[in-house]
Amino acid sequence: MRPTILGRFLMAAALLASAAGASTKGPTAGPRTDADLAKQVRHEVLMYSRYTIWDDVSFRVANGSVALTGAVNQPYKKSDLGRIVQGIPGVASVTNELKVLPLSPNDDRLRLQVARAIYSDSALARYRMMAVPPIHILVDNGHVTLTGVVNNALEKQVAGMRASGAGLSFGPVVNNLEVENPPAKKS
Repeated sequence: MRPTILGRFLMAAALLASAAGASTKGPTAGPRTDADLAKQVRHEVLMYSRYTIWDDVSFRVANGSVALTGAVNQPYKKSDLGRIVQGIPGVASVTNELKVLPLSPNDDRLRLQVARAIYSDSALARYRMMAVPPIHILVDNGHVTLTGVVNNALEKQVAGMRASGAGLSFGPVVNNLEVENPPAKKS
């Protein structure tokens, strides 16, 4: 009995699938260098469905060991992110130094006020359309810190002014935003 064209196609597809599966197993699977690991950690943090503008997660990778730093607004996020990063192939260990911000209705109210003030400004409105907008708002017992990245110095200044004008903050707003395209220095 001769195999039909469909039978040949299915057999070839099965062989390709098994070859592809075999090539992803073994010691070559997963990131091998710290740079590869850093890329994968960044990807996993950004893809974490509960990562929001109220969180700011940074990390260091050295010899396969990952140190998570920054702050999250809910305790479960700290443990979730630690578990996710530990599951990345090639990660030897995880040091989870994420700070859990206080659970406070007043801080939650301030977060919303600051976010509305920042993202409703026409100079910054384009950022609110992003899945995870680049300006992160950390509120710790009424103290506001802005982190993340904006395109230019004007946007950084506007974000700081809007956050300061949102009210209810205990002290000045700390503006730790980084500028992606700083002005060229004149010589």
